[in-house]
Amino acid sequence: MKGKIILCVVLVIILGAIGYVSTFGIKKIKVTGCIMSSEEEVRKSIESYALINNTLVLCIQSKIKPIEKIPFVTKVDIDKEGKNTIVVEVYEKSVAGCIEYMENYVYFDREGIVLETSKDKFDGVPYIKGLTVKSWQLNEELPIENKKKFDTILTITQLIDKYELQIQGIEFTIDGEVVLWHDNIEIELGNGENLPIQMMNLGSILEGIEGKTGVLYMKEYSAENATASFKIR
Repeated sequence: MKGKIILCVVLVIILGAIGYVSTFGIKKIKVTGCIMSSEEEVRKSIESYALINNTLVLCIQSKIKPIEKIPFVTKVDIDKEGKNTIVVEVYEKSVAGCIEYMENYVYFDREGIVLETSKDKFDGVPYIKGLTVKSWQLNEELPIENKKKFDTILTITQLIDKYELQIQGIEFTIDGEVVLWHDNIEIELGNGENLPIQMMNLGSILEGIEGKTGVLYMKEYSAENATASFKIR
């Protein structure tokens, strides 16, 4: 008799626990941190990833096996807010630039590794003109035919990131010279031999001509010759 009572008590506790846990159904998913990635796509990925519709189970699941393969996302942190709300903090991949390939944009990081491809051109990512590829693979280095040009591009994108410059485009002229674009300002940097010193000072120079339209000549700008000129169009 005593054993039956204990068994009943245990069953009541288990059923009560199950009933309580069942009240943690997912009713809302909040997503933060999206710039290039899509909040809606993140939500759909979370819904597909969840083993059951339960905030507690989802949080535990995310610690055991993190969610993967969301475009432009390197990782997500999943937590709950109250019983029925999931908060997803998105950490995006560090995109350095993009090139156009067969009506798509191929995005790569500061080491030239292909991160994603998209039909959309995202603001804030420098668009590179004058580079061609015949093919590419995700998570591999872009196979640019002109290695010297590509190394120059990687140097520029790293310096853009380092000095927090707002550059919309990078272009190589027919003569192999480097041209950057900042809003309506064309920036001529020459053959790229003085990129570190040019890029280090570019931000302060742009501050003085912000909002104007024209050409900023920095071809001769170097540690020995810190001069630049601006021609309004």
